Amino acid sequence: MKSPLSLFYKLQFKTLWIVAVLLLFTSSLWSQEFDTVKLDQYFDLLEENNKFMGSVAVSQAGELIYTRSVGYCDVTSESKATVASRYRIGSITKTFTAVLVFKAISAGKLSLDQTLDQFFPEVPKSENITIKQLLGNRSGIHNFTDDPAYATYMTQPKSASEMVEIIVKAGSDFEPDSKFQYSNSNFVLLTYILEKSMGKPYRDLLEEFIAKPLGLTDTYVGEKIGTKANECKSYMYLDKWQEHPETDMSIPVGAGAIVSNPTDIVKFSDALFGGKLLDLEYVEAMKKITDGYGLGLFSFPFHERTSYGHTGGIDGFSSLFGHFDDGNVSFALTSNGNNMNTNDIAIAVLSTVYNEPFELPKFNTYEVSPEQLEVYVGNYTAPDFPLDISIFIEDGVLKGRATGQPAFTLDPVDEHQFEFVSAGIEMTFDPEENTLLFKQRGARVNFTKE
Repeated sequence: MKSPLSLFYKLQFKTLWIVAVLLLFTSSLWSQEFDTVKLDQYFDLLEENNKFMGSVAVSQAGELIYTRSVGYCDVTSESKATVASRYRIGSITKTFTAVLVFKAISAGKLSLDQTLDQFFPEVPKSENITIKQLLGNRSGIHNFTDDPAYATYMTQPKSASEMVEIIVKAGSDFEPDSKFQYSNSNFVLLTYILEKSMGKPYRDLLEEFIAKPLGLTDTYVGEKIGTKANECKSYMYLDKWQEHPETDMSIPVGAGAIVSNPTDIVKFSDALFGGKLLDLEYVEAMKKITDGYGLGLFSFPFHERTSYGHTGGIDGFSSLFGHFDDGNVSFALTSNGNNMNTNDIAIAVLSTVYNEPFELPKFNTYEVSPEQLEVYVGNYTAPDFPLDISIFIEDGVLKGRATGQPAFTLDPVDEHQFEFVSAGIEMTFDPEENTLLFKQRGARVNFTKE
């Protein structure tokens, strides 16, 4: 089943790089003052303008100093999100999986230098692929979620043998350890390797070695979303919050199947980087960044500081967590719906933590009359793009629709410039030339009005 705007808007459990582009500035010293009032005002504005649904948590020296939840856990029943609400956390799961791998290593069940052919000899080049390369996304194994076919089975249950077959057929993209390339396939295989070497299902390993020792009562391997268990559904914003299809969690397993919330995630973060889960030599190995990635961790800059953590995205969910040694700070964000750049939310939270200035957002500051919108209306085509884009006015609002896709609202941001933030789409019209420049996540396509 293809999700809405599948060609424009892919939110799978590959990393979102939410805070990887934070700018580096000169920062002030750590401040014990935390401006809760201003940060609450910030989240109030996001909620009032349908920009964000989700939860955040911040800890300092192992103590929670801020939590906030906004929006709905279930839009249909108007069930509000709370601190206890649970979210699919996508690829943050990979950090949990990496911890379990090091648990197996410390128990003598695995080693970083073991090769994949000892477990799955049918995988191409398995004799040259090590556990360490799988953890560091340096195996060369193709990422199965990048393939168009993924959208046709993502909502259906898959067995381990079926997933291995999909990964085997996808093949290899490059020689092992020659470069970094993010691939969910690596961590799906690590899941099965853990189960074989430790003799227990992944969900039991998660409970035994991480959740139970740390008291993470809201952290476990997910199944079908259960709203009665305070599990949130995910949404995209298309004039209103619309429910997103659910990935069947038998597919991502240790690459993206964990359910949790920010309070539990910061507890996990504090324990990991405080040496309470693993010996610090293993933590340092995880933090060693090569070509932008460690072993189950990214590094994220904020001003001159560096944090270690991970991002996540699955269906309409997005998430991130990070730990800063400076001030011994952990923070986490989980979202089941966003209609803005989540990077800005991370900046606001961290700016509050470190007493940096940030401005409260102003939404819908640029206005265009319905009469002015008429010049943009029409059907736009591009010779090298498979879909046409129809631009039309509905209820006084400019909207777009790609061939065979749902309509989406285009918000004005400047003269002739509009955006659909949820999908990262920017459109710039030139009424005199009858052209449209379409941008999305680095892609640029020039369209001409028919």
